[in-house]
Order: sequence, then structure tokens, then C-alpha cells
Amino acid sequence: MTGIDRTRETALRALIRPLRLTQMGMVAERATQAFWPFWTIALAVLALLAFGVQDHLSAWALWGAFGVAGAGLAGSLAWGLRRFRWPDAAQALARLDSTLPGRSITALTDQQAIGATDPASQAVWQLHMRRVADSLRAVRPARPDLRLSRNDPFGLRYVAVIGFVAALAFGSLWRVAEIGGTAAGPAAALASGPAWEGWVEPPAYTGKPTLYLNDIAAGELAAPLGSRVVLRFYGAPGMLKVDETVSGGTTGENDMAPSFDITKDGLIDIDGPGGRRWSVTITPDTAPVVDFAGEMGRPANGEMQQPFTAGDDYGVVAGNATITLDLNGVTRLFGLATEPDARAPLVLDLPMPISGARDAFTETLVDNLSQHPWAGLPVQITLAVTDARGQSGQTQPLPVILPGRRFFDPLAKAIIEQRRDLLWARGNGPQVAQVLRAISYQPDDIFRDPRAYLQLRVAIRRLETGIADTLTPEKQDEIAQVLWDIATLIEDGNLSDARERLKRAQDRLSEAMRNGASDAEIADLMQELREAMDDYLRQLAQNPQPDDQQQAQNQDMQQITGDQLQQMLDQIQELMEQGRMAEAQALMDQLAQMMENMQVTQGQGGGQGQGQQALQGLSETLRDQQDLSDDAFRDLQEQFNPGGQNGPGQGQQQGGQGDGQQQGQSPGERQQQSLADRQQALRDELQRQQQGLPGIGGAEGQATREALDRAGRAMEQAEDSLRQNDIPGALDRQAQAMDALRDGIRDLGDALAQLQQDQQPGQQGRAMGSDSRGMPRDPLGRELGALGRLGTDENMLQGEDVYGRARKLLDEIRRRSADQSRPEAERDYLKRLLDRF
Repeated sequence: MTGIDRTRETALRALIRPLRLTQMGMVAERATQAFWPFWTIALAVLALLAFGVQDHLSAWALWGAFGVAGAGLAGSLAWGLRRFRWPDAAQALARLDSTLPGRSITALTDQQAIGATDPASQAVWQLHMRRVADSLRAVRPARPDLRLSRNDPFGLRYVAVIGFVAALAFGSLWRVAEIGGTAAGPAAALASGPAWEGWVEPPAYTGKPTLYLNDIAAGELAAPLGSRVVLRFYGAPGMLKVDETVSGGTTGENDMAPSFDITKDGLIDIDGPGGRRWSVTITPDTAPVVDFAGEMGRPANGEMQQPFTAGDDYGVVAGNATITLDLNGVTRLFGLATEPDARAPLVLDLPMPISGARDAFTETLVDNLSQHPWAGLPVQITLAVTDARGQSGQTQPLPVILPGRRFFDPLAKAIIEQRRDLLWARGNGPQVAQVLRAISYQPDDIFRDPRAYLQLRVAIRRLETGIADTLTPEKQDEIAQVLWDIATLIEDGNLSDARERLKRAQDRLSEAMRNGASDAEIADLMQELREAMDDYLRQLAQNPQPDDQQQAQNQDMQQITGDQLQQMLDQIQELMEQGRMAEAQALMDQLAQMMENMQVTQGQGGGQGQGQQALQGLSETLRDQQDLSDDAFRDLQEQFNPGGQNGPGQGQQQGGQGDGQQQGQSPGERQQQSLADRQQALRDELQRQQQGLPGIGGAEGQATREALDRAGRAMEQAEDSLRQNDIPGALDRQAQAMDALRDGIRDLGDALAQLQQDQQPGQQGRAMGSDSRGMPRDPLGRELGALGRLGTDENMLQGEDVYGRARKLLDEIRRRSADQSRPEAERDYLKRLLDRF
């Protein structure tokens, strides 16, 4: 034997195992492709029988189904036997060789065609054979192709497999063994003897599977409470019967399909051939539990946040929180001294987990009850949960103060207190109306927003009308809602300018310190103060004094930077967090005095030009719009209270329309026509100013143009409302126009300040001292020049808003000029003052 022959023999010996595995794979491949219809039909038939489809068919239908199934099985088996061919060794070798690169097995059996006598050629050939033999040592068997997607494009084989697996899990293959008796009919069943089947179906909420009693040996049986037992007896009536003590009921002796519920421990005994006996024990179903999981959270907006935990062995279904008034804990003073109206407990649904198990979880009950009549009063909260069986668990009542929004403005706080008294008892109605009238008797000094005063007067009238006609619960809730809206308008309403907003923020923070506000409320009020201070500094920067006046005042002024102001605010907040309220209040007073005297200095050459002219023009338009809104408001007051003196600055309109009277119009119509014409003139002036705005780009310039566009649209709507004699609607539109004008002025100032900052270094603040020039001034703070001294050297303008004083003085002049009881000479003098100023 030559070396080449030995190499071939060794290589072929290494191919024995891969060749056998390849042949077995070919057998599986051909059997699968030939017999898949047969085993698909067989599995489908077994699944149907295991699920008991034979119980729902008549004998003839069952025999017909057997015939169809048998024909299908026989035909598919014959088709498979005809297609199946056992693979021989040569076919397996060819399949294995086809998977190798270069058909290495065929190459191993090749013979040298030329050069057989040449030693060099023989050496090359032997090297080639050794390399081929070496490559065959690591050969792997060929994988069979078991895919049937081309033969079964609809996936019927998968349907049969899934049905058979479901039958193994939820059915019983013992039913297949009983098919002979069923197919033979009643006579055959009697001949073969009686049989029975039984199931125990736990309640759906438990999530437990159905138990097949035929598979459970006699003895102990545990089942959840409420499980349903279903039995089926086959054979002659009376041969099988059931005795049970788990339901407390009885079953008929000849009942072939008894069923009952497990309600207690007991026995289930199937008496008869093949019967069994079980001792049933009920699986306990405990009641759900719930408890508070911590202290109630109280954010600054008055929201209630109460965490809780709940659990149940099968899961909590629902829960609620019941809030009742703790009448014994209420301080029965003032409006609360009256017996309260009967009010049902407040019931809130507890939040449940949206996904996941409910056997044990932690959630938070969140709700804002600031407008509820019990907000701020002692209450008791009880949490309760239920499970699917209807069992419930609840907590002990938790005494708390029901959270609600806190009002720091004294006027808003007083209105909210009267709203609480009104909701406490309808009998408090007369007292509430009297107190509200006292609050609004002289509104000049306490109402910042005329709309709030007007709405309060309307609410008082509606309350008094309701009292006269017997105040109903619906009217009570309606007036309470109006009072809430008025209080929130006063607390959060728009302010006339940045300085007023700053003073308001300081007042609210001081009030919060005195009332012991929470840390969250203090933090919110501190943030409001910071924002108000930034707005005020921007307003000062946008309205700089002339350079010569600044240089004269710079000699005696103490400078303070924006960083130093922020350090003062941080120090105030730190003192409050440490509980040192007296020191914090003293520092607050010092800061307030500094802000009263604050001016802003800028670099050389900034703030004088087209942009400053535009700012001044818009400021004048804003003042004119404010005056027009005041005139419209006074006219509306005159309609509600003709000739009265209760409103702020009440009097007749003297707004520059002359004393001429148009024929055919009443005084009220002439007044509305005058206000509408003035509104139209203001809108035209605003359009002219928009066209003359400097070309400022960036986000600030775009925001300025958008704000002025809003102001123009609001002015147009206000003009339409005035011409239609809708003064309340006109007042709302005018307020929107003023807000938009303020936004436009602020955005334009930001744009100019940004432009100046790009050109020069930034700004710094300074606290004003006394007037170093010693220039004498009159009581209104105006320079007397060479006229001589009058009064003292004290600066009369410190400590109060100059523009606010001017408005109040102008309103007083208008009121006196409209008073017909005053002398004619005095009224003429006052009219001349109005014409001049």
C-alpha cells in the first residue's frame, strides 16, 4: 500500500461519524417534509378531544367527525409514505461533500492523470493529498433543512402545536381514553359503567388556575373562599351522587351536573363507582390594610400631599380618604361662633398603581382644597381600602389642619376670612355683608386694582339681595367663588409699576415672617422679592437722570452694587431659616429704605437718543391710558351710585372735551362718545410711536414689537366696548393694554440696556443721601431757584411714590371740582388747574 492510499484510508475513516450524522439529518428532513400533514392533523384532533369537544356533539356528528379525521389521517399518512425515501450512504456522502469547499471528499478519490512516473510530480501530488486529508479531519456534519414555510405558508402546523400544548396545560388527555364510550352512545356508556368529572374554579380575582378533580387524589384539598365546584356524571341517573358540607345547600339525587360554591370548611364525597372523598380547607383571604406613610406635605400653593401605604394578599381594588370637620378643635370665635351648616364629609379617591401588583404599594394623595370651606380648619382624615371580596380596612382618624393657600395681603386675607364665615353658615350672611361694606367704604388707600373694588361692590349687592330673598346654598357657593376670585386678584393682581411691585413683595414677606409662614412659602416670597428688585433696577436704568444732575448728586451718595444687594437678600433668607425673625425684619427695613432712595448710574453717553425718546413717549401713552381707565371706572361708579361719594376719586369727567353739548344725546351718551374718541386717539398715537421705534434687533426688540401689537389690539377692543356702552368690558381690555404697554416698555428698556452694556461697562446702584447742592425746594420737592427759601431743607419726596401722590392729588382735585356744593369761584379755580395739568 502506497503512502497516498494510507492517507486516503485515514481520511475516510475520520468521515464515518460526520457521515452517519448527516444521514440521520437527511432522514429527519425527509420525514418532516413528508409527514407534517399527518402529525398536524393528529395533534389538532388530540387537542379537540382533550378539551372535551365530544361532549358537545351528538353521536352521529361525532361519528362523522371521526370519519373525516380518520380519512385525513390515512390520506396524509399515505401521502407521506409515498414521498419518503430512506437516504443511502452515497447520498449522505454527496450531501456532506457539497458542504465542503472544493468538494474535498471527491478530490480525495482523484487519481494522478499525468506525470505519474515523474518523481517531482509525484511529490507534489502526495503533498496535495495530505493537505486534502488534513482538511477533512475537522469536517462537520451537514445540517438538515427542516423548514416547512414553502409547504405550509399559512402556519397550520403551529396552530396544531399551540392547541396541543394548551390541551396539556388546561385540558385532560384522559378524555381521549373515554372517546370509545362516548362514541358508542348511552347504551355503550351504561355497558362500560358510570363515570364522572369535576372542576374547582377559584374566583377570578385570585388569579389561581382551575383544578381538575379527576387528577387530585382523595384526601386534603385547599381552595380559596368562594370557589365554584362543577361536576359532570355520566351513566344512569342515581348511580353517582355527591354529598358535600362546604356550601350549606343540598343537591338533587338524580342531578347529573351538580355545582355549588365553597363557603366553609367541609367534605366533598362523590358516592358511587370510582368515587372519591376530599376534606376541603378554605385558603384564608385576609382583609386589606392601609396606613399613613409620613407627615402631610404642605407646598406653598396650598396643595395637600399625604403619603400612604396599602396592601392585600390578592390586591387592593379601590380606596378613599374621608375628611370630616373636627368641630371640637375649632376655635369658636367671630364668624365661627355660629352653628355651622350641615355639610357632608369630603371624600377623595385614593390613587392606585396604574401598572404592577397591588398587593403592597406606596402612593401619595395629592389634592388642592384651598377653596373648600374647611381649608385652614381642624379636620380628621380617615383612609379606607377594599379588596375584590368587598373586605375593607381603614386607619384611625388623623387630626390635621386642612392645608390651604395662605394669603399675605391684609385686604385679601380679610376677604378670605369673610368668605370662610359665609361658607361656615348662611346665617353669617348679614354680618359678612356688613364687614365687606366696611372694608370697601374708603377704597382709595387699600384697593390697588379698581377692578377688585368694583367686583367686591357687585358681590356685596348680590349677597344682600340673596339675604333678602333667603340665601340658598347655590347662591352661597356662587358668592363664595366670587370672593375667592377677588382675593386672588388682590393677592396676585398686576401692579402699576416695578416700584409698587417691589413694595408689595416686601410687605408680603414681612407679613409672612410675622405669621410664621413655612419654609416653602418663605422661599417663594424671597424669589418674588428678588424678581421685583431686578425689575425695579431695570426701570431705574431705563429712566436715567440728566448727566449734570447725576454729577452734582454723585458727591454725597453711597454706592452699592447688584452683588451687594443679592448678598443682603441671602443674609435675610439665612436669618429667617435660622428663626431669627427680628434681625431679618430689621435688615428688611434697611433694605426697603435703601430701595426707596435708589438711583442707577450709567456710563457716559448712554440712554440719550432715539431709544430714550421712544421710552418717554411710551411712558406718556401708558399714563394717558391709565387716566382714561380711571375716568371710565369713575363713570361706571356713577352709574351704580349716582351722586355718591363712596368710590375712589368719584366725580364728573372733565377730560378735555369742552362744555359743548350735542343735540339729541343724553349726558351719558356724550360721555361714552368722549371716552371712545380718546381711546381712538391713544391707539393712533401708539401706532405712530411704533413706526418711530429705533431699529433694535434680537429677542428684546422682537418682544417689544409683539407687546406693542398686543397693546394696540386691546385698545381697539376697548374702543369698541366703549362705543357699545360696555364699560366693564372696556376696563378689562384697557387693563390688558396697560399690561402690554408695560411689557413693551420693559422689553425696550432691556434692549437699550443691552446695547449700552455692549458699548460701555455695566451699572451700579447708589443710595441717595441729602441734596448736597443745598438748592431750596417747595413742599412738593420742586426747586425754587432764586425765589428764596420756603419751608425746610428736608427732601419731601423721600419715602413715598411721587407718581402715586400726584395721581391721588389729581383725583382729589377732580372730585372737588365736581362737587356742586362748593363755591363757584373755587370750582372755576380747580377746573383751571385741571386744564393746566
